[in-house]
Amino acid sequence: MYRSRNPALSDSTFDKSAYTDVPWWDDQDSNLMTMEGTVEKTGILLILISTTAIATAMFMPEAILMSLIGGIAGFILAMVIIFSRSTSPVLISIYAICQGLVLGGVTWLYEQYFPGIGILAVVLTMAILGTMLAIYRAGLIEWNRNLQIAVTSAMMAILVIYLVSFIGIFMGFEVPYIHEASPLGIAFSLFVIGIASLCLVADFDFIERGVETGAPKQLEWRAAFGLMVTLVWLYLEILELLAKIAIYSRR
Repeated sequence: MYRSRNPALSDSTFDKSAYTDVPWWDDQDSNLMTMEGTVEKTGILLILISTTAIATAMFMPEAILMSLIGGIAGFILAMVIIFSRSTSPVLISIYAICQGLVLGGVTWLYEQYFPGIGILAVVLTMAILGTMLAIYRAGLIEWNRNLQIAVTSAMMAILVIYLVSFIGIFMGFEVPYIHEASPLGIAFSLFVIGIASLCLVADFDFIERGVETGAPKQLEWRAAFGLMVTLVWLYLEILELLAKIAIYSRR
């Protein structure tokens, strides 16, 4: 079976044997994962993220510090949730709030140079989400092994590039082109956004198979968490792309 490359949705996420100690795990339909329930949980997390992001941006200069705190706390929580395979609504909701702090601070920073960029990035993120969902539901794209290998390879390459770029901040060098407002820099951002969009398709497929195989209902929270990881990545990449386009168009 072809699994999502989202680390929050690993091969064992829907392994029933991993949740045999959960008291409400049984064969009743009301305790099984549903698409509607997953959408509901995803909506709750989106509300938490957006509300926190807006509130954070209102603190203006302090938003950067809050974003840093949220980033550190969010990373720690993400590792705990992923490696413990937690389905706790509390932990996942706190993670969403931390991500809201990050997005609020980062968006505020971009807004200082490009007014209105945050709203546009949100609209584009939701548009891509809706488009990829429609494409997936229409059967126009299939998450198979070849696509999995291609997307996984691309994600690993992106991760390595970003890691080297991050190390370069402290070592006094930078990876050329990828952060520049140039045709190559814009093309790189479009490529990353394309890969993130394909990860959404992988997540849809993974969630659907979880529903079809009768996964326990508490995994709706875990599935929503995995989808949020991809959406946050997509939003940040769109922000950077819009900034590059704005700078390049002014030249």
